[in-house]
Amino acid sequence: MAARAGTGPVHREPGRGPRPGIMAHALIEVERKFIPGPGTEKRLQELGSTLEHQVTFRDRYYDTPELSLMRADYWLRQREGSGWELKCPGTAGVSGPHQEYVELTVEPAVVAQLCEVLGTEVLGAGGMAAVLGPLGLQEVASFVTKRSAWKLVLSGTDEEEPPLRVDLDTADFGYTVGEVEALVHEEAEVPVALEKIYSLSSMLGVPVQETAPAKLMVYLQRFQPQDYQRLLQVHRPREKPQGTKDPEGNLG
Repeated sequence: MAARAGTGPVHREPGRGPRPGIMAHALIEVERKFIPGPGTEKRLQELGSTLEHQVTFRDRYYDTPELSLMRADYWLRQREGSGWELKCPGTAGVSGPHQEYVELTVEPAVVAQLCEVLGTEVLGAGGMAAVLGPLGLQEVASFVTKRSAWKLVLSGTDEEEPPLRVDLDTADFGYTVGEVEALVHEEAEVPVALEKIYSLSSMLGVPVQETAPAKLMVYLQRFQPQDYQRLLQVHRPREKPQGTKDPEGNLG
């Protein structure tokens, strides 16, 4: 599973990170996943969190037959009602049970980055529907999620600061996962965002080093184990999915 975090300037190695020309379209997502307990929602209420909405949606993930994107830590998703999103790896540097990604949601920027990662010429100004075939992209996973979305401004912080968001998700294949998330515009804002995420995680009773797999990784492990094993060759999760054997135990 992907884990990228850093405090240095955003940079791009060949095939890594977003192209500089599209950074204007990007936000940096700093997140930490955890396994919610039966008292998580009650604790959120005690901390003054607001339940923004409850929603059900379908996610469809796309990649090449060789999983060229996922193996390079790029994650292309079409969410029902929200459109396309490409998550690009952030810079490495700060270790811990969190992830950092640059999110692209403007279709021309997504197309340009996909062409860069897959090593093809930029395919004009068409949208995603027009480039799926030429780029060799196909649906590799699809599932429905029920989400409760919460937001909270931590006590003692500037009320004008963007709130932290906590999503509690239950997928239609029986996996439940939580996520504490902050969105920032600059890499320099990441350390402060991490402090807030860890602080809220502690208040929710999340163990310091707990990590939880993403829904997609658990889906692949359960229903497409060959693809899951291919991803384990480059992404080695530190925690096993619920109700499964240790995924690293299958490497040898």
